[in-house]
Amino acid sequence: MTRAELLDALFPAGHATRVEADGILVGTATYGQNETVAVLGLVEQTPLGVEGALALAEHVLEIIRHSPGRPIVVLIDAQSQRMRRRDELLGLNEYLAHLTKCFLLASQRGHRTLGIIFGRIAAGAFIATGLALDQLVAVPGGDPMVMDLPSIARVTKLPLDRLETLAKDTPVFAPGLAHALPIGAVQEVWENPVELSAKLAAALQEPRPTRDERAALGLARGGRLHAAEIARRVEQEAVAAAAHD
Repeated sequence: MTRAELLDALFPAGHATRVEADGILVGTATYGQNETVAVLGLVEQTPLGVEGALALAEHVLEIIRHSPGRPIVVLIDAQSQRMRRRDELLGLNEYLAHLTKCFLLASQRGHRTLGIIFGRIAAGAFIATGLALDQLVAVPGGDPMVMDLPSIARVTKLPLDRLETLAKDTPVFAPGLAHALPIGAVQEVWENPVELSAKLAAALQEPRPTRDERAALGLARGGRLHAAEIARRVEQEAVAAAAHD
């Protein structure tokens, strides 16, 4: 599904968007009962670098400042973070963290945030956008990953064939949409283009989640068996330590 097809399917009542430098999508659209949503995105398979992260973060802050409570829909078809020495020397990780915090601030200020993966997204760009939103869904063609198997092999020094074997039974080792669902990273796949506008309107009407439920979802789906319990114990011990102090 192309970006134009996705926008038309999501917003049959109308949309006005543009693609700025560094593949940043920005605009507004109409959904539901003539309501307005802010549309942002990383598109055209553009890696997310310092300039792109700053530009996208600025748009998020502008929405918070000038459109209180307006839902934010983020369309994603990018790559990973930009693999350039310049970006790394400038501290790209801090820029990605800033973008992540801007999305979290929007959610805390009452903006319903929803990501839709319709192409590739990987690594730091995935973490700073899709995984920082209230809800993340995909349409056919979505291809999320934190790291592909050859890259995991280089980092862990494990043989690629060993990782390929592990990936068959353990979704956390495997890239792709089929494995993002069991671990809870992606909540749903919206298969039918005819239903996209209705599904979007229903999703944006849901109350904003008060906590990240991805680990619990991964446990329920059998893809992440220990993350939810570990997170619960960390939270419990942190609260106990704070009370003791």
